[in-house]
Amino acid sequence: MSQNQESRCSGILLHITSLPSKFGVGDFGPSAFEFIDLLKQAGQTLWQILPINPPSFGNSPYSCTSAFAISPLFVSPELLIRGGLLDESDLEPTLECSPHRVQYAPVLEFKIRLLSKSYARFRMRANKIEYERFCVDHSYWLEDFCVFSVLKNHFNGRSWIAWPEDIKKRNTVEKYIERLGELIDQEKYFQFVLFCQWEKLQKYCHDKGIRIFGDVALYVNHDSADVWAHPEFFKLDQEMRPVVVAGVPPDYFSETGQKWGNPVFDWNILQENDYLWWLKRMRHSLKLFDLVRIDHFRGFLAAWEIPASDSTAVNGRWQECPGVEFFSRLFKEFKSIPVVAEDLGIITQDVKDAMARFGFPGMKLLIFAFDGDILQNPYAPANHVKNCILYTGTHDCNTTRGWFDEEMSDESKLKLESIIGHKVNSATVAEEMVVLAMRSVAYIVILPMQDVLGLGSDARMNCPGTAENNWEWRLRQWSTDDVAKLAELTKTYGRG
Repeated sequence: MSQNQESRCSGILLHITSLPSKFGVGDFGPSAFEFIDLLKQAGQTLWQILPINPPSFGNSPYSCTSAFAISPLFVSPELLIRGGLLDESDLEPTLECSPHRVQYAPVLEFKIRLLSKSYARFRMRANKIEYERFCVDHSYWLEDFCVFSVLKNHFNGRSWIAWPEDIKKRNTVEKYIERLGELIDQEKYFQFVLFCQWEKLQKYCHDKGIRIFGDVALYVNHDSADVWAHPEFFKLDQEMRPVVVAGVPPDYFSETGQKWGNPVFDWNILQENDYLWWLKRMRHSLKLFDLVRIDHFRGFLAAWEIPASDSTAVNGRWQECPGVEFFSRLFKEFKSIPVVAEDLGIITQDVKDAMARFGFPGMKLLIFAFDGDILQNPYAPANHVKNCILYTGTHDCNTTRGWFDEEMSDESKLKLESIIGHKVNSATVAEEMVVLAMRSVAYIVILPMQDVLGLGSDARMNCPGTAENNWEWRLRQWSTDDVAKLAELTKTYGRG
């Protein structure tokens, strides 16, 4: 990035859930440490992941019950055993799970059961200084989230909007804390363990020269601790229901746009509060990650506000937001802000101006490079700029091989072949695109793991606009030969 004089480098996009593990989902345990070792051997210096907050529904990491908490999915049973908080026998009965796909519901139930067992043992410890310090350091979100989580279970999983009126509007929080205090303390312990395990993984990354590239979803769920605790920061009616919800207008991904359903921020109230909630969120994120991608960056300049009762995003309208003022305030708080702006789709001049003003790089996708006039296409290799993050594709796209097989037109295939100078087929296209990316002038190249391995559409992570079979793909193996091949490419193109 221009503000930090970023040197040429590259990294891998692989969400933690996709890592191999005998417990049904990738976590903060041994497989993550082994993956970092492989990144190092492959000459990579960045590991990009998706949000690690607790999913609310549909398994999506962009649909969470908290903008601050970490999902229990990621707890490592092995690390709990090493820390003396579990015995091997506590893992019984073992979890039967697929090595190919994450099965979220049984895995989450299993992880919470293990955390609960470990809490019973933790309670017996006399020295809880680190835990108490954690509770103080994270008090700006921890209490609200843990009370919210316990109440959600207490009310059988119902959204907070359907809770009794007294607690829905937070008039009797103390009464419930007194009644459910032990369960709330247990939730705090869960977060303590998760943050401790994350910090160990983060330190290991740094020791190996790997930076973690995290992801912050702009919006939060209505059914979240954030909205329940701070309804004043969102456009809600008197019954606490969203008046308008967020999304995007029709674009490349969807003819009717995308209606995400998240409540829209009331930026006037945030402004009056000196953007304190957002300042806390960014400070929190910059402690967790070395580089932060802000999903839907455009939403800081204007929000696509959709009437909450509409079934699609077609009838939304743009509402201006004070993004420039907010980021100016942010720069008063931090010396540098290692932010990457997700700027895909139709981007207006005000967004481009804000990115240029603050030195935030945007994203370029090679799979978009061969549509239309290649001389004018900003994603075409000849039109890349240094201050950008270049991808072959992202978690929302088909894999490169799947795109070539199922989506790429014959005309686009001819354009690709004219750029690389020879014929391409399904078996070679991913490798060719990886080479194109590594050759680029872009300072940072990020390669989805599926493209490094040349996998087809069955390895796709997410298909926007669909509800089934998303976020489930799991990595089986990254072979020694494939690691060596990427290391050689990285060295050849000066990204080591």
